[in-house]
Amino acid sequence: MDDYLLDIGKQIKKIRKKKQLIISEVATKAGVSNGLISRIENGRTIPSLPVLLNIIGALEIELSSFFDGMEKINGKKFIVTRKNEYSEIEKEVEAEGFVYKFIFNKSLSSIGFEAVLLEVLPNSKRDKVTTDAYEFKYMLSGKISYIIDNEEIEITEGDSLFFDGRFPHVPINKDSEPAKMLVLYFFNETELS
Repeated sequence: MDDYLLDIGKQIKKIRKKKQLIISEVATKAGVSNGLISRIENGRTIPSLPVLLNIIGALEIELSSFFDGMEKINGKKFIVTRKNEYSEIEKEVEAEGFVYKFIFNKSLSSIGFEAVLLEVLPNSKRDKVTTDAYEFKYMLSGKISYIIDNEEIEITEGDSLFFDGRFPHVPINKDSEPAKMLVLYFFNETELS
């Protein structure tokens, strides 16, 4: 397992103790069990991205504060979630033929939010760019090679990618078919004003 992901539990525990919160307070606010928080903090399980973001919200800290120094922990500037790692959630008991997959959610009052659909055509060209946002990409179709700083990550239909947009980045479509993705930008409100 990736050291960075294991260190997430240590970071959660450190912040929780610094804020003098007990596990049950964080679990209740995050909508998860006490046992899950304990397992995450002790490195026995890795939270999904939605669960992690709910925990960060429950700790009442800025998203950017939690992820500051991410690259110092493991040398990685991104989190990739493969489509087989998403969990199904149950909705209406009486509904048939509806499958919900929990991909990503965020609802901190200190975070501004933007969502766009992006299509990257074959042979498209663009220099690396930076944004003042954390970026979440969910691949709807196709395949993309994402360059973040000097690393290349391939994501395909159903995969997601989360990273700090302040690192230079560019998607490259090396395939013969267009690639489509849902892009979510999360800004600190101070950066929006």
